[in-house]
Amino acid sequence: MPSTRHDLLARAIPRLRRAGDLDTEPAERARVEARHRTQDRSLPVRATPGFAKRWEVSVEDLGFPSYVLTPRDRPVRRTLHYLHGGAFMAPIDAFHVRYATRLADAIGARVVLPDYPLAPEHTWADSHDALVADAARWSGQEGGAVLAGDSAGGGLALAVAMSVRDRGLPAASHLVLHAPWVDLTTSTPETREADLVDPWLFYTKLEAYAGWWAGSAEDLGRPEVSPALGDLSGLPRALMLYGTRDLLHPGCRLLAKRAADAGWDLTSIEEPDLIHVYGLLPLIPESRRAFDQVVEFLR
Repeated sequence: MPSTRHDLLARAIPRLRRAGDLDTEPAERARVEARHRTQDRSLPVRATPGFAKRWEVSVEDLGFPSYVLTPRDRPVRRTLHYLHGGAFMAPIDAFHVRYATRLADAIGARVVLPDYPLAPEHTWADSHDALVADAARWSGQEGGAVLAGDSAGGGLALAVAMSVRDRGLPAASHLVLHAPWVDLTTSTPETREADLVDPWLFYTKLEAYAGWWAGSAEDLGRPEVSPALGDLSGLPRALMLYGTRDLLHPGCRLLAKRAADAGWDLTSIEEPDLIHVYGLLPLIPESRRAFDQVVEFLR
């Protein structure tokens, strides 16, 4: 049973994020594009206490910025290459930085946070090759890399891992996927049912954002966009965590089934009645448990 704190957040987050159903696709596109024109794209560190004292920040140019966070107070043993969520149309959030730095501290890693270009102005094709090359570069360095992400970023992390494999490049040692968006075709019929219980995500917006990221209906099912539908063999061992009060959980279940069929070493943790990306949420026992599970997996 979810904790009281979880259920309070499940009610509060949709209000704070102004979550709601789609009005029309053109109106939503215009709203998002207008927000992008004025949005602050600097690294948001306000949720990470003592960030400036503990982390040194450099920015690499991948054709778009990629933040490299190096700890000032401990040695680095490996890299956490983290791809942020946000339905492919929202930038890095303060809680992405908070989670990634906490996890990096626990596993002795630096953090790499690519600020990939967003939909609807951009599609998967505008960043995929650069992300693949960057992930492989860090994976090939001493200590290797963990490739991780949440929601859209979780699906993107999986798609990147598949392209790294297909191109014969150095692979990540592990994948960590928090409620990944892995089927942008929404081909699982249970997704419609999940729409009735998810307080935060909405099916109509899911369809619109998927179309923006894919760029065309023909690209929706390709593995770079919907990795759950691609070849899952030969991938790094992985951990996936998700709750069932989440519009994306049918896609996560599809991924778990197809992983088993492909012989891919994927550990799937399904939590009843928990909301989207519960593992990144602050101040709830469920996220603390998820954090411990991730750290144990990465040891």
